[in-house]
Amino acid sequence: MSGHGLLKGKKGVIFGALNDSSLAWKIAEAVHREGGQFILTNAPVAKRLGGLDELANKTGASIVWADATSDEDLTALFTEAKSLYGGIDFIVHSIGMGLNVRKNRPYDDLNYEWYKKTLDISAISLHRSIHWANETGALKDGGSVVALSYIGAQRTFSKYSEMGDAKALLESIVRSYGYRLGKRGIRLNTISQSPTKTTAGAGIAGFDAMYKFAERIAPLGNADAESCADYTVSLLSDLTRMVTMQTLFHDGGFSAMGISDELITDLAEVYS
Repeated sequence: MSGHGLLKGKKGVIFGALNDSSLAWKIAEAVHREGGQFILTNAPVAKRLGGLDELANKTGASIVWADATSDEDLTALFTEAKSLYGGIDFIVHSIGMGLNVRKNRPYDDLNYEWYKKTLDISAISLHRSIHWANETGALKDGGSVVALSYIGAQRTFSKYSEMGDAKALLESIVRSYGYRLGKRGIRLNTISQSPTKTTAGAGIAGFDAMYKFAERIAPLGNADAESCADYTVSLLSDLTRMVTMQTLFHDGGFSAMGISDELITDLAEVYS
C-alpha cells in the first residue's frame, strides 16, 4: 500500500516492537509509510530477543531502550524525545506480559507478585508513560495516544486469565486519563484487536483455539496485523480528532456476534 501523508510532520514514540510479527512492528512500518517519525522503544531485555535495529534502519527511527515500569527509564526516554523532536504528537502503547499465564498458574491460584508485575507491565505502564511524557514536557497539545487491547478485558476467556484483568485496567486508564488529557485536546483510545499471531500471543495456552474460534465467528474473519496498523494510523491522524476515551473493536465483527452458521455446523458435527 502506498502512503497518503496522513502523519506527515508528526513525531512520536512507539512501544513494544520486538520482531516482524509484532503489532508494534507493523504499526511502525505503517506510520513510516504515512510520513511519521518516531523513536522505537522496548525493555532492555528485548535486545537479545528481537531485531529492532532492522526496523530502525528500515524506518529511519532512533532506538531508546526503556523499561516501561521504570520511572527513571521513562523520564530519560521522553527527555530524549523532546530533545530530538522538540515535542511529540503521538504515543503507541503495545505492551503486554502475563507472568502467571506464561508459567501456567491457574487464575484461582495466582502468584500475586507475578500478578502485580503483570498489571504493572501491561496496564500501569500506560499511565506511567503518559505521566512522564507530560512531566518532561514532551507530549504536545492536540496529540494522540493509542494502546492495544483485547476483548478479554470485557468478556471471560478462561485461558486469558490474569491478562483479562490487565486489559480491563488498561481500558479503565484510557477513560480516566482520557478525560484529563481532553482539556489539552489530546486523544486517548484503545484498539481491541482480534487474536493475532504474534510472539506475545504464542505465550498464551490455548491461543490457537482462541484464534480459530474467533475466525469462525467474525463475519470478516480475524483482523490481521497489517490492517490493525492501518487502523492505528487513522487514530494517530487528524481524521479522528474528535474520537477519545474509546475502546474501538477491530476484530472483523467478532464483538457483535453471538454464534455463526459456521460454528453451529461445527458443533452439530461434534455432538451428532
